[in-house]
Amino acid sequence: MTSTGAADSAKPPYLGFGLGLRPQHYADILASEAKVDWFEAISENYMVPGGQPLANLDRIRDRYPVVLHGVSMSIASTTPLDLDYLNDLKALAARVEPVFISDHLAWSGVHGVNLHDLLPVPYTEEALDHVAQRIHKVQDVLGRALVVENVSSYVQFSHSEMTEWEFISELTRRTGCWLLFDVNNVFVAAFNHGFDAKRFIDGIPADRVVQFHLAGHEHNTSHIIDTHDALVCDEVWDLYRLAIERFGPVSTMIERDDHIPPYADMVAELERAREIAAERLPGLLPGPWRQRREKAA
Repeated sequence: MTSTGAADSAKPPYLGFGLGLRPQHYADILASEAKVDWFEAISENYMVPGGQPLANLDRIRDRYPVVLHGVSMSIASTTPLDLDYLNDLKALAARVEPVFISDHLAWSGVHGVNLHDLLPVPYTEEALDHVAQRIHKVQDVLGRALVVENVSSYVQFSHSEMTEWEFISELTRRTGCWLLFDVNNVFVAAFNHGFDAKRFIDGIPADRVVQFHLAGHEHNTSHIIDTHDALVCDEVWDLYRLAIERFGPVSTMIERDDHIPPYADMVAELERAREIAAERLPGLLPGPWRQRREKAA
């Protein structure tokens, strides 16, 4: 059984190609009509009653579709869900009207302590039951289906009973949640744990994926750290090609959280994603928003 919020949620529309919304780029975004179809805003940055960041988000939302992406819901923690946090998120969603809301399949704190990291879960039936119940509660509060992202990981649990992709697939079946497929995170985890990234792609239900993340990382020879501070590497672009072939047209964006380059450079890197998608999906149309803009012009 799915929760009330998930049961009434149609699959989010294809948005085209977007970027993570960063304060360094506010002025450029509002001053230009660059080839960016939509923006992903970090939920926690705007869950405040007012201020300049929220005012800028309002202005950008007037011109572009926006999705909200959280980093501290801690959906897999054993600490009770923070209802104040969820209600603040719901209020922000009512104001911004995001196309969808996402967060991570991870835990980030316990016993009232926020560890400011996205920590992995054991892939067991017990954990699956626990996370599914919490997603049901989140969806009931928000009144919509949640979008859940796979995370980068650096350790595995020896008592896991299934693969990550099996865990995620069953989670979507039980809860009705959608999936944010982070291509870089799959690449990082596959290298760190020695599995075939294509097996991950092939093991995910294609009809549940509504967004791709692309990002850079730090390769330390023996392990990779997900840093979001560099260009997307060629190997991740190759994995993106496989993901497009498997999942079809999916809203795609690039994340950058450190060493943030000028806006024009981000737009140029996003063009590579657009070119790869057009190459792998001949006849691919722009997202609905971009089509409307082009007709209006």
